[in-house]
Amino acid sequence: MFDEFCDFLCNKTKKFITVEINPPHGASIDHILEDIKKYKLHEKVSGFSCTDNPLAKLKMSGVLSAIKVQQTFGKPVIATMSMRDKNKLSLQSTLLGANDFGLRCILALTGDPAKFSDQPEVKGVLERDSTLLLSIIYHLNKGVDYSNKPLNPAPKPIYPFAVSNSYARNMKSLQKRIVKKLDYGARAIITQPVYDLVSAKELLELFEEAKTMSVRETAKEAQLVLGQFPIVAARTANFIDDKVPGINVPKEIIDEMNLAAMDGVEKEREIGFDLSKRIFDDVMKAHGKVHLMTHNRFDLCAELIG
Repeated sequence: MFDEFCDFLCNKTKKFITVEINPPHGASIDHILEDIKKYKLHEKVSGFSCTDNPLAKLKMSGVLSAIKVQQTFGKPVIATMSMRDKNKLSLQSTLLGANDFGLRCILALTGDPAKFSDQPEVKGVLERDSTLLLSIIYHLNKGVDYSNKPLNPAPKPIYPFAVSNSYARNMKSLQKRIVKKLDYGARAIITQPVYDLVSAKELLELFEEAKTMSVRETAKEAQLVLGQFPIVAARTANFIDDKVPGINVPKEIIDEMNLAAMDGVEKEREIGFDLSKRIFDDVMKAHGKVHLMTHNRFDLCAELIG
C-alpha cells in the first residue's frame, strides 16, 4: 500500500491529494471517521495525515490515530511525529511499533514550543530539530538502530516526509533549509499553505534546484506537496498573514475578504470559497500534488475537490 502511495506521489501525470486530520481532545476518533464517511472523502483522496499535538495542545496520539484511520479506510496515512515530546529512544520505539502495524509514512516535525501548551508546566524534550528523526529513519531503513546495532527483524521501508514554509523574505534561505532536509533523507516536503500560483511556481523552481544541490541520492525522486488552507473568513485571512510565520496571503485576497465580510457571513463564505477553489484548481492544474488543511472541515475538503 505504501509503495503504491509513494509511487503515485512520484508520478507526474497523476493527481495526489492528502487531507490533514486533527485527532480529538478526547478518547475516541470515531466521530471524525464518521464525518469523513459522511462526505465520502476517503473516496476522493490519495491518503490522509494525522497531526501530533499541534500548538502543544493535548490531543489523542497522532500515531495511534493514524493506525486507526488507516485500518478504517484502507488508505495510507502520514503520521506526524514531533521532536518536542520525545527523545531518540522513544522515537525509535514508536517507529518500530508503528511499522509492525503497517504505518510507514512519517512526517518529521520539530514541533511548536511547549510554552503554548494548555497543560500546566509542560516541558519540551527536544533533543534536536526534525533532522534527528529523519536521521533515525535513515538508520532504521538500513536495518540498524540509531547506535548502529542490527534490528531483528529489520523494519519494512519507512517513507520520511518533512515540512517547509511557503514564504520567506529571503527565499534562498528557505531553499537552504529544504536542502538540509533532503540531505537527511526526506522523500517529500509538504509546504505551509500557498495562496497564489506565482508563489507556487517559485517554490517548485526552488525545490527542483534544491534536489540538484542535495548530497542524498533519494533527493532525485523527492517531491514537493503544496499545502492548501482554504480561507472562508476575513478574520482567518488577516490572522494567517499577520501572525503565522512562513505564510504570505496576498493583499488582494485580504482586501476581497474584508469587503465580503461587510456584506455578511454568507457573502464572506461565498467569496472565500470561490477564492479558495480557484487557488486549489490552479495549483492542481500546475502541479497536481496538494495537501489540504481545514481543521477537520471535511465538508469543505469534499467541496473543494469536487
